[in-house]
Formats: sequence, C-alpha cells, structure tokens
Amino acid sequence: MIHFFGNQNSKIFAVQATKELSTETISKLVWLFGDQPKIEQASIDAFFVGPRAAMISPWSTNAVEITQNMGVTGILRIEEFQSSTLDFKDFDPMISEKYSDLSQDIFTIDIQPEAIKNIEDIAAYNQQEGLSLSEEEVHYLENVSSKIGRPLTDSEVFGFSQVNSEHCRHKIFNGTFVIDGEEKPTSLFKMIKETSKQNPNNIVSAYKDNVAFIKGPKVEQFAPKRADVPDYYTTEDYESVISLKAETHNFPTTVEPFNGAATGSGGEIRDRLAGGKGSLPLAGTAVYMTSYSRLEENRPWEQKFEARDWLYQTPIDILIKASNGASDFGNKFGQPLICGSVLTFEHEQDNRKLGYDKVIMQAGGIGYGKAEQALKDTPKEGDKIVILGGENYRIGMGGAAVSSADTGEFASGIELNAVQRSNPEMQKRAANAVRGMVESDDNFIVSIHDHGAGGHLNCLSELVEDTGGKIDLDKLPIGDPTLSNKEIIGNESQERMGLVIADKHLDTLHKIADRERSPIYDVGEVTGDDRFTFESKSNGNKPMDLALEDMFGSSPKTIMTDKTIERNYGGVSYSTDKIYDYLDQVLQLEAVACKDWLTNKVDRCVGGKVAKQQCVGALQLPLNNVGVMALDYNGKEGIATSIGHSPISGLINPVAGSRNSITEALTNIIWAPLKDELKSISLSANWMWPCKNEGEDARLYEAVKAISKFSIDLGINVPTGKDSLSMKQKYPDGEVISPGTVIISAAANCNDITNVIEPVLQKGKGNIYYINISQDKFKLGGSSFAQIQNKIGNETPNIKDATYVKTVFNTIQKLIKSKQIVAGHDVASGGLITTLLEFCFAENNLGAELDITQLSEKDSIKVLFAENAGIVFQSIDHSIETVLKDANIEFFNIGKVTESDVLSIVNRNDVFTMTVSRLRDMWYKTSHLLDQKQTANGLADTRYKNYKYQPLDYKFPKHFTGVLKDFRYKTNKPKAAIIREKGSNSEREMANAMYLAGFDVKDVHMTDLISGRETLEDIQFIGAVGGFSNSDVLGSAKGWAGAFKYNEKANKALKNFFKREDTLSVGICNGCQLWMELDLINPDHDKHGKMTYNDSGKHESAFTSVKVQENNSVMLSTLAGTTLGVWISHGEGRFSLPYIEDRYEIVAKYSYNAYPHNPNGSDFNTAMMCDKTGRHLVTMPHIERSTFPWNWANYPAGRNDKVSPWLEAFVNARLWIDNQ
Repeated sequence: MIHFFGNQNSKIFAVQATKELSTETISKLVWLFGDQPKIEQASIDAFFVGPRAAMISPWSTNAVEITQNMGVTGILRIEEFQSSTLDFKDFDPMISEKYSDLSQDIFTIDIQPEAIKNIEDIAAYNQQEGLSLSEEEVHYLENVSSKIGRPLTDSEVFGFSQVNSEHCRHKIFNGTFVIDGEEKPTSLFKMIKETSKQNPNNIVSAYKDNVAFIKGPKVEQFAPKRADVPDYYTTEDYESVISLKAETHNFPTTVEPFNGAATGSGGEIRDRLAGGKGSLPLAGTAVYMTSYSRLEENRPWEQKFEARDWLYQTPIDILIKASNGASDFGNKFGQPLICGSVLTFEHEQDNRKLGYDKVIMQAGGIGYGKAEQALKDTPKEGDKIVILGGENYRIGMGGAAVSSADTGEFASGIELNAVQRSNPEMQKRAANAVRGMVESDDNFIVSIHDHGAGGHLNCLSELVEDTGGKIDLDKLPIGDPTLSNKEIIGNESQERMGLVIADKHLDTLHKIADRERSPIYDVGEVTGDDRFTFESKSNGNKPMDLALEDMFGSSPKTIMTDKTIERNYGGVSYSTDKIYDYLDQVLQLEAVACKDWLTNKVDRCVGGKVAKQQCVGALQLPLNNVGVMALDYNGKEGIATSIGHSPISGLINPVAGSRNSITEALTNIIWAPLKDELKSISLSANWMWPCKNEGEDARLYEAVKAISKFSIDLGINVPTGKDSLSMKQKYPDGEVISPGTVIISAAANCNDITNVIEPVLQKGKGNIYYINISQDKFKLGGSSFAQIQNKIGNETPNIKDATYVKTVFNTIQKLIKSKQIVAGHDVASGGLITTLLEFCFAENNLGAELDITQLSEKDSIKVLFAENAGIVFQSIDHSIETVLKDANIEFFNIGKVTESDVLSIVNRNDVFTMTVSRLRDMWYKTSHLLDQKQTANGLADTRYKNYKYQPLDYKFPKHFTGVLKDFRYKTNKPKAAIIREKGSNSEREMANAMYLAGFDVKDVHMTDLISGRETLEDIQFIGAVGGFSNSDVLGSAKGWAGAFKYNEKANKALKNFFKREDTLSVGICNGCQLWMELDLINPDHDKHGKMTYNDSGKHESAFTSVKVQENNSVMLSTLAGTTLGVWISHGEGRFSLPYIEDRYEIVAKYSYNAYPHNPNGSDFNTAMMCDKTGRHLVTMPHIERSTFPWNWANYPAGRNDKVSPWLEAFVNARLWIDNQ
C-alpha cells in the first residue's frame, strides 16, 4: 500500500507500507513531513518528477530509518515527488523520471530475479554484456571451463571480467611495450616501483594495500576509552603512519556527475579506511578536468573547436554537479576538502580532436593509522568474513569493466548501469565502527578491504586470496528484491567495507557496529581450501565456485605495440601591445581564475584539525599553495599535501610534462616546513591516458619513465598511484581524445603546522625574490597564454636539473624554519604575472613595485606568461641573500611591497601599471559565472559585488592572554558529554574543547540514550554536535529530533537534564538545529523559531566573523564587545524568528549584515542565541573548530597565542559549574 502526504501542487511524499497506517503513525508522519497532511486518495492525477522506480534513493533509506527510530514499523520506502508539467524537461534522467500520475504502481518493478545462467558461448556473452574481455581472456576462460568439466556460470564469467579488468589488474602498467619495433626492457609498474627501491626513505607499505603508508611522528590519540559503550575521552601517545591515496571516477562522473564524483570521493575515503588492519581518513583533495565550459558566448579561446552534441552532460553540468557531489559526500561524511585543482582544455588541429570530453574526476586524500596496525595479517581457517554498511542494489553492474572502456563504446543501457548511488551517512557509520576498532587497545581486525568496482566479487576475493573462502548468499543484504545472484554478488553499491576477524572477537565488533547503527552482516568464513564460493544454504544455488588460481587467472600478458609520432603544434604568435587584453583573458581561464565557486560550498574545517586550507587573507580568497592537517590537537605535528599537473606541456613533450607535474607539486608543498625537507615527501602518480591510440602508448612510456627517473634523481619515491587508460569519448561522427595526463599528489610529515607560509605579501617586511627552478629559457608552449591563442605550441619549458631542484627546495625549507620567509607562492598556471597578482589579491590596498629586467628576457610576454616552474617569495630582510648565494642558487631581488592598489612591473623599456582591484574582479569573474549556476536568489551577484568590501577585522578581548592552562591532571573535574547521532561528524573537536577547558568528557550516542545505557544523570554540561544527522533528510536535525521526541528513555533523559538548574548545554550547527527543532531555547513562546535553508539554496562554507553582543550567556558574556573570526559550514543555518528582536536573547551577530559574510540570511543577522537563563546556547558558527590560532583561516599577525578566545566559552562553562 502506498500512502501520500503533502500538497499535490508542490511536493508529495509517497510512503510505501506493509499495512494500513494507524492514527498514531499518521500523526508522527505529519510531524516528520513538516505538518504536511495525509492525502486520502489512492492515486494523484498530475505530473511529477521523482526518483527512478528501480532505484531506492539514499534519501529514502535515511527517511525509512528515521521512521524506525521514531517507533514506526512497516515502512518499506519513502520518496519525494516534485510537482511538474507536461513539457518540463529540466531534470536528470540518469537518476530521475517523470510520472504522469502517482498511483499504487509507482514502485512496482516487473522484474523477476534471473536464474543462474550457464554460459556456453563466452565470446558472445562478452560482447552482449560489454565485459571488455580480450580474445586471449575469452580463450583462457574456455580452457578453465574445459578443465573443470562444466560451463562457467554468468557470475563466474562476470566475476572474472571484474577482478581481471584493466581497472583492477592494471594490465597495461604490467604489460610489455614494443615501441618503434623495440621491446622495452621494463614494464611501467616496475619503473614506478624502482623509485621506492632506490629511495625507500620512510615507506612502511607500498603497492600492496589500499593505500601507501609512510612513517609518521609520535602523536596523541584523543578518543573514548571504549567504543562499545558510552565512555570518557582519554589521551595516549602512539607511533603513527601517514596514508596517501588517490582514486579516479572518470567514467561515472562523465555519465552522471553528482553521484559519480560523490562515490569517487567515497571510494577513495574507503581506501584510506582499509589500509593495514584499518586506518582513518583525515582530509580530501579534488581535481576536475573538462572541456571548455562556454560560460559566455564571446570567449575567443572557446570558439575554435565547436561544441559537441554532448553524450550525457555538458561541461558546465559536469563542473557544477561533480563538484557538488564530491563536496556533498565530504561534507556529510565529515572530511574536509583542503586542496584541489581545475583545468579546462580542448584543441582541434590536423583533423585530431583533443579535449576532456571524457572528464577527469580525481579524489585524493591523506590519512593516518597506527604503526603497529599498518600491515594486514593473513586470514586463518575459521575466521569470519564480515560486511559493514549498506545493502545491495542494481548499481554499477560492470563498473570495473566499463570503466576500462572508452565512453560511448557500449549501448547506453550498459553505461547507465554504471550510474552510482551515494549515501555518505551510511559510510560514516561503517567508518565509525572501523574507527572504534582502530582506536581500541586491541584491534582485532585481521584484514580489511573496501567495496568498490566489482562489489563483493572483488572485495571478498581479495580478502581471502591467500586462503579461500565460502560466502553464504542468503546472508548478503538485499535492498532490491529483483536482483539476480550475479547482480547480488557483483553490484558495486557503495559505502561498504569487508573484513576478516577471528570468531572469538566477533562480538566486540558487533557491539561497536550496533552502537554506531552500522549495519553488520556475518556473511561467510575463511576456508583454507584455495577456493572462492558463493552458495545459498536455503536453495543450494551456487553462482560461483572456482579455484582461486582459476579466478585470478594467469591471464595473458598485455603487449602494447606503438610507434613514436612527432606532432607539430605550431608556434605561439602574439602582439606585445595587447598584453592587457591577454591578461584579462588568461585570468578568466578556469585553471587560473578564482576557485571561490568551489571553496564556498565545501567543508574546510570539520574535525577541528585543519591547519591550512585553500583560502587566505582578510578577503579569504582561495590562493593557498598547500593543504595542511594536524595529526592531533597539540598544534605541532601534521601532514602537508599538494597537487601538480601539466598535461598540455606534456602534449609537446611527455618528459617535460612529467617533470613539470612533479615540480609543480613540490613548489606547492615547499611552503610547509617538512620534517626531513624534500626527503620527507612521497608522491602518488595518477595516470589518465588514451591508450591504444596511435602514438599515445609511446608517449605514456616516456612519461612514466620520466616520472621514475626524476623521482629517483630527487631522492623521493612514488609508493602509490592509479591508472585510468581509456580516456576517449566516442561520438556517432568521430571521437575526442583526452590529453594524456599525470596528476601528482605529494604528502609529507609537516612538523610545525603553525609556520606554513601563505601567498599574501606582508606590508613593512623585506623584498620580493624570484627563482627560476626550471633553469630553462622562458617558453610559451603548453601555457595558459597559448590556450587563449588557441595554440599548444612547439616549445615548452622543462626542468633542467634535479639536483638544483633539490638544493632550492631544501634551502627554502631551512629559511622557512628559521622564520626568514614571510610570503611565498609557486609559478604555474598563468605564469609569473598571475603569481605576482595573486600575491596582492587577498587583502585590499596591497601592491608591489617590481623590476624584472635582470631576468634577461626582453620579450615581456614570454617572461610574464611562460609557465617555467619557479617560486616567488618575500623575505623578512636582506640576510637571506647570503644563504642563497652560499647554496649557489640563482635568485633575483625583483622589488618591494607597497601599500597601494597598484602592481607595477618594469622590464627594460616596458613599463606595466596594473590596478589590482580591477584585475581581481576579472580573475573573480569566472567564479561568479559558475556561482550563478549553483546559487539561488541572485546571491552569486551579491557575492561578486560584496566580497572585497567585507574584509575580516577583529577586536580581541582586552583580558585575553592566549595562554592554555593545563587542566588535564585536575581532580574532581565536572562531567560533560557530547551527544551524537548517526551522521554526526563534529564530536571530536567539541569533546576536545570541553576537555581542554577542564571537563571529563563522555561520548554518548543516541543508541545509548534510546537503550537506557546512558541517562545523563551525573552530567552537568552537554554538547549537541555538528554534522549531518540522518543526512539532513526531511530537514536538518528533524530525524534526530524525532528520535528524542518518540523514544521514551531518550526523551526522559533530555527532559530531566533541562529541568535541572545546575546544567548547561550548547548546540552547535546540527546541534543548534536540534535544540531549535525541540523548542528548547524559547520554550515559553507560542510560535517557535526554526532553522531553515540558507537564502543561497546551497551549502555555505567560510571563515567569517561575528560581533559578540552584550549578553547573559554563561559561556559568552565575558566576550561581549569583541569581534572574532569563526568557521561556518551549513546548508540550513538561517534563523527564522517569528517575533520582534527584543523577544530573543541574541548572543552574536555576523560582522557584516550582508551575504556572503552573513552566509544564510538569518533574521536580525543572528549567529548565536541563548535561552532566558543564559544556560543554554545555540550557535551555527563552529566555535569548537576555531579554538586554536592555527584553526583560523586568518589570525591577527604578531600574536603568539596557544589558544584562541573561543576556548574561554568552554572555560566559562566549567567555572560556572565549579561555582554551583
């Protein structure tokens, strides 16, 4: 039976239930749906857009779970349907469909699960299913079938195609290359591995796990003592390892960008969860490459190559939706995205079409684990095989194999099967269960892998490939009852982890998973018979039963035969007197232009360990070179990460492209002080290449060889990477090849996270210096300047000498560590002129007077726009010149900083005078145009108008000393608790703020309150934490509030706590939304304030500032009159307050009452509010993520504080309780 709630002229909720709904259930659902009534009709005759019938949406999964937590039983599915019209077409057919009416059949799928098929003709089946098996592999499978004396099943053939796909087995990288008739002596993979052999440095694990591990520092774990019960936070030191990983999701992102990029990010996070016996993700990175966006009709560089009849999505769709998807996953999972890159490119010449029509979406990241858990154990016979996470749906069937093919090669039905389903909140629950094991005194996990391409087939076979295993088909969780056996075991539904654990420790894992509300399934056991079997105990079905040696096969070695092709891309011609026009155009290229459209929607603060993210300066513009994360809350040890790529220079010369890519990553990470300077760094090399196209395999070989040699010469290693080698889009009338691309991610131990140099010139300090690290002549080939001329060029800069790079890197590092450098930036996209301008952009009235004559390049366009790898930096004084001379480094003192809106550059007789603010607006323009596509109510225009008029400006309390008093050893500490729900992601930073203020802090999950394990009776201070409880489904904190309202024990615990007069509480972000939803702040009001969607209609992320009002808040009254910087990150942060301002206790307001500084449009500019007693505070800004100076994206210069003024709020809470 399907029941309808809502308004047929706007939105309908369709509720599929196993029975009639009781009056009580209807009442609960009406509340849950925001007081939308039940419609007493069996069908509704009107047009609607809603999810595809065959795919239960993640939204539905969360909504159904909310009803279960409210004590409602018998609900199978809930979906939202938006009112529509006959002609409406503006919806994504990949994930939605249009309905002409809503009837009792909208969720009916007339599909019976297919029976197991015996495959007699493997070659025909390969073609029919698009499995990408080669002729040799088909022949191999025919031999296996003969050997075992029966036809292989559809699952076995499909399974072989997945586990032996190019995507999973990297056959090209392990293959033999024959170039120009000569067999090359070494495979690509061996050349990469040679870097670690020659320079093992700090490697702990390489090439054999889901991630690479390098040795990390000794750091402090801050975690509850036990994870299976509500328990208190404790600290203990451990030896860490640092993880580095990148993953691509190019094909799914091309087909359906939001879920493709979201699950790309999610899959990469799972890789970092699956390192060793379990490890923890810390921060993410993202790279997007598409063809030209064509944001405006008159951009000349986009006119030469006509727009295609795009197969699935336009480049604008992909840029917006893919970045929305990656941002959404990270935001909801609770992983900050701290570093990234964008490139758009296409070119047509000599009947050859180049462009990122098959897009690149790379998700990367850094994480950490414990050194003692960094290596997997071998499973033993009798060990249990367990799955954490979500159910099986018809998702990505053949994803691994289809990812290994050119897009457009198969019938769209097969490619549509690769559409993904993203549920970050489910992954968070599974991750919390893994975290509970990793942080325990004893981690009993034997081995762990993530579910990705190939589903259970890949994940579980990898877990038992040394031993064998038997999986009970009946135990695998089914979300779609129409799945065949093949689809059950092969689908790539996301958000799942597979692991092996000894039988005697299974109970511990179950207790942790149950407490975290992570679904857990005991699906099989390790056998020791070297077979891999799926069998149903209920009906005897055996879709797979193969010897592991047959399944993993000795499939034939791949041979790549190609020849070298010399391509003439022509020179780059220009007119020197048009330099200002050229500059305007270069500043609008997506690669060069402002990335605010990306950073303003992605969380860059969650976890409270972000030490350096993209945005800098009083104007908070995304210019930073490097991302840095703290490894604990002690403010010293961390991880630095950066990105580098140079694919267009690689078109001219693949060797130069590789060397430039590494050097760009190095000139970005150089600004973070690294423990052992250059030697600290490990690289991830990620290859996106159009293999099997004439000349491209030869170029790939040269590019990989160059990465290997250059890394070895630099003394560093490449312990991990990824390849995606089918980068071509096929159209009915031709094809477009993506440029061969290597993206380098660098990671290293940063041993002073408080001393990272930013690209913001400092007034009143020393001069500005330039070093040409490439040592090459200035050349325009492969540059952004060449792009705006619709050229590639024939000459591109290369890196002449690895030893020189090493010398410069290590010398600059020493100067940073001795506090001799105050600002620094790399030279890359857009050339030297872009670097110099960006130095001036992040503050108002900041300029420079420069003379570059001594660089000995009389052609000003060449010297200003060439992308020779280099660095520009500002010293504290002239003494650095001695250090640089002693190291035999060629440097140029090019000028000084000025307090003006002018950048002036002299080169011999050429004099260029530029207005910084005008060029900053030009640089910001592309971001503005993209922002218009994602921001509602004209607020993209408001942002563009206001961004430069809202600089951060603080007023600290006079009494503030910045000293951190150590309360750790204080006795009789008052008891505090953080309360979290599934999907919460801010508990650690809140708990740490309480802990530093002198509380004993307890970790309390909603399951503890619902079960009665926790009553809060001895707790005096509670914090409802931030995050995305229940994925914000049905409104922020609505599901969380429902769990409190409709569960007797949880309801009683909270009511009793608020009745007591010796208690305090704070609700931050999602916790603020919860307190407001439960009417706890103004309980006496007839009409209650609510938290609603931001006026922009999108998630907002920013480092903003608030003015603390005169107030009676226990926590914040001592900060009245101050103006302080603080993080915000929310989608529903708008205080909607029905009464006049005087009826509310407003504690803090945003410093500017206009977007974007006020990110949500709150009534009365409200940022924080408290109840009449002052004991209960709600705040959308994250004060708990802003407790340390290094947390702030912009902290006042010249201070040496250990904590920020926000910690005082938590200290005030403890002092108040001490005085009760």
